[in-house]
Amino acid sequence: MPLIPEEPQIHESAQGPRATPSAGRTAPTPRPVPGPRPAAPPRPGRPGPARPAPPAQRASRESVPAKPAPARPTAPAASATPQIQLVPASADGALDAAEEAVDLLLESGRAPGDVLVITTGGSHPWAAHELSFGEASYWAQHDARDDVFYADAAVASRATSRPVVVVAVNGGPEAAGATALSLAHAKADALLVVCGDPQQINSVLGAAV
Repeated sequence: MPLIPEEPQIHESAQGPRATPSAGRTAPTPRPVPGPRPAAPPRPGRPGPARPAPPAQRASRESVPAKPAPARPTAPAASATPQIQLVPASADGALDAAEEAVDLLLESGRAPGDVLVITTGGSHPWAAHELSFGEASYWAQHDARDDVFYADAAVASRATSRPVVVVAVNGGPEAAGATALSLAHAKADALLVVCGDPQQINSVLGAAV
């Protein structure tokens, strides 16, 4: 009989400690269950901000058509007749007046390659110097359009048109001056500057232009 009460005590004590470790094992299981981790896939799914990128491309496309628009008005500007400016000067001072006119043009922002200078009498010192190296080298500089180009009226017909043409009426027959002014007027896209005797130039311009 004393053995009977001891048996239930052993079973109760054995069940108690076994139940506690089982409870401890169940507790860690909920910790690794972090269901919020599947929320990570939505982060890569955030390419939603990439959608605003296409509208930026649309804006660039709209800016492209705006550029050709200003190019159209430039075409009619080239067809307009050039403005004419008269710089009073004697035949001996026409070259110096032309040089001053060129300096003013460059200071105002004109590119050197935009200017052509034509002389009706003696050659400009630059032209005489460059021609000493041969006509091929001389006209190669004209084709490069990197600097102001100086030409005698006799060969100016070979020069191409430029935005600005400066004529130095530094002598020569009136007929040659009239021909040079007519040629210069045809080759000037925007501005024609004539340096010389006002009376002679007015009479020539009336017949040449």
